[in-house]
Amino acid sequence: MRSPNDIAGRGRARNGPLRLLARTLSKAWEHSIFSESAEAAFWQVLSFPPLLLGLLGSMGYVGDWLGPDVVGAVKDRIISTCLTIFSHDVVSGVIEPTVDQILTTGKGEIVSIGFLISLWAGSSAMSSFVDAITEAHDQYGVRNEVWQRIFALLLYMASLVLLVVGLPVLALGPDWLGALFPAAWQVERWLSALYYPGIAVLLVVALATLYKLSLPRKLPWHRLVPGAVLAMAVFVLSSIVLRLYIRWITTTGYTYGALATPIAFLLFAYSIGLAITIGAYFNSAIQDTWPARMTRRQRRRWRRLELEREAERIRSDAPEPLPPRESSTQAP
Repeated sequence: MRSPNDIAGRGRARNGPLRLLARTLSKAWEHSIFSESAEAAFWQVLSFPPLLLGLLGSMGYVGDWLGPDVVGAVKDRIISTCLTIFSHDVVSGVIEPTVDQILTTGKGEIVSIGFLISLWAGSSAMSSFVDAITEAHDQYGVRNEVWQRIFALLLYMASLVLLVVGLPVLALGPDWLGALFPAAWQVERWLSALYYPGIAVLLVVALATLYKLSLPRKLPWHRLVPGAVLAMAVFVLSSIVLRLYIRWITTTGYTYGALATPIAFLLFAYSIGLAITIGAYFNSAIQDTWPARMTRRQRRRWRRLELEREAERIRSDAPEPLPPRESSTQAP
């Protein structure tokens, strides 16, 4: 005969996914996920030209080291990849002209004061993601606000360096690897078949790493993979729906067709922000439902952060000392 504890445990196991979904939606609604996604989308749109300036401007120097064909191959790979994500109007109207202009004139701008300003502006999108992730895990304010902004800038610069190094590898890697192996092995055929699944795996790894680095109180990396997978799925689904919507709206007339490109770009930016943010809330709900076991190092670090946060709160709430009273003297 089964005990009541076994029955309750099985009931909780069956209701686990439903409780997890309810917890995710509840936390996301409580923290205004739509406004956070809109803020992230705004900074993405504003940071898009600075991002391309830094990325493609740096590619000019990489092309000097690796050969003149690298920049062209990277450009073709960027355009072809964007065509699989964005609609043709967005690529031809926004992305491709910007890429062409920066590749022709952006190399000299990489060492200018304007690039430093664009670097700060470009990191604002990363800062909005870091803020949303820490807010989802109820850790906003644990890290000092000034340091969190500087941390987002450093994270943006690190991602920029990785993209500058990784884009030539992604663009020319299949050709280089194909030349290293005999033709009978058909390495290029396998690389072509596994290219986009490999990019998807790399994006999931990058998202899980972003979730881990953004948190002041770190969680194990494998605990953040489900949110990264969900973010990827949400973005792919929203991209498919948006492509169908843009295809339909361009057939309704000239007026809507002319507005399709900026509308599509804004909605794609919003879908990116929504996907990353909902993935963070999903990871937070998993942590609330099944908490991860902390290590001794994490306990010491979390305790120190709590003491520092409490000391800062006490200092901010403490009343200012009154000025000393002047002693009055009476005339004889």
